[in-house]
Amino acid sequence: MEGIFMENKAILVGVNLNKKEHDFQYSMEELENLAAACNIMAVGSVTQNLNRVNQAHYIGSGKIEELQELVEETGADTIIFDDELSPSQIRNLESFLSECEVVDRTTLILEIFAKRAKTRESKLQVEIAQLRYRLPRLIGSRKSLGRQGGGSGLNNRGAGETKLELDRRKIEEQIAKLSRELEHLVSQRKMQRRKREKNEIPVVSLVGYTNAGKSTMMNAVLESYNGGEEKFVFEKNMLFATLETSVRSVTLATNQAFLLTDTVGFINKLPHHLVKAFRSTLEEVAEADLLIHVIDLSNPHHEEQRQLTEEILEGIGIEDIPIIHAYNKVDLVEGEYSVEGSNNVYVSAKDRQGVDALTEQIKQYIFSDYVQCELLIPYTDGRVVSYFNEHADVIAEDFEQEGTKLVVKCKKADAEKFQKYITYI
Repeated sequence: MEGIFMENKAILVGVNLNKKEHDFQYSMEELENLAAACNIMAVGSVTQNLNRVNQAHYIGSGKIEELQELVEETGADTIIFDDELSPSQIRNLESFLSECEVVDRTTLILEIFAKRAKTRESKLQVEIAQLRYRLPRLIGSRKSLGRQGGGSGLNNRGAGETKLELDRRKIEEQIAKLSRELEHLVSQRKMQRRKREKNEIPVVSLVGYTNAGKSTMMNAVLESYNGGEEKFVFEKNMLFATLETSVRSVTLATNQAFLLTDTVGFINKLPHHLVKAFRSTLEEVAEADLLIHVIDLSNPHHEEQRQLTEEILEGIGIEDIPIIHAYNKVDLVEGEYSVEGSNNVYVSAKDRQGVDALTEQIKQYIFSDYVQCELLIPYTDGRVVSYFNEHADVIAEDFEQEGTKLVVKCKKADAEKFQKYITYI
């Protein structure tokens, strides 16, 4: 897998397994975008309609001949397949296409993740996923299958290990070592989550397809309510710009606060190695109080992206969490736009349009337990007045002979805690 991502020329290969032609073409377009993200230029494609993929070569023998001819015509040095290939398929294809590197969709996604990873946790997650992918694909040549360290003569027969066995053992040991380090980081993340739960701060998670604009959406909310750029997260118009889970506190003008998390984007045929490795990151989504599903409305395939994201969420066990559908990039949509369904809000995160409408919907979900009440607090208990000014929406404040009179919207738990001061609720 090393050394192929340097302005290579590639032929894309895909099998349409009884899918709609529209969906299949979208998958092939996405494969070309993944290749481009790895500096690989697509110079041709070979596709085939099949009921099931060819177990030996992924495509039929006739298509392999067509592929060979296209390689000679274009000078391609890489063949990229739109599905994850089995070890035997890779071996068989490379024997036919000896001058070309055989790469599958999973390899491309893993490579992009490796390039984008910044924190130690994300780097560990990607490396573990890469090693798990490589493990069953160790294909030894005759030389590598020779006995290592066995010596000559019958007395030492079987004393050595094959190079293949050594390679397998090294990878397994490396996976175990990296997994231990990752578990340590995961335990720290769990402690942080428990601390947040103890403080009863609601959590809102941004989810969606890669490059839908989740990070831009997060920065738009932060700018609107936190007023500065020092807490901004990295955003860029590219696949998988965000791999690290970013958590930011948002405090509204009403003193209502919540945590907003930005998570890794999804994609069609997301490798199970990555899903497994990024489980701790995805746990942030699973334990959220509300999900904001960011959808790129300007993308002609936004409906497929929405469905794929929902399937992935369901696949990792996320259910019964309320979802707001934030249709983003409306500034790039010509004419009227409207999507069927409930809980829709239309936003241009880049231009900061629709952020207030989104926030109002967020408030309806996560602050539904707020109550309005009137309190009379003796002047001797000024700390209680300070508490409500910091943690509640103070609608009115009057100074009377008996003490400070407050009309507030506050958490139901706070109303119960300070019930002795309440005169009306």
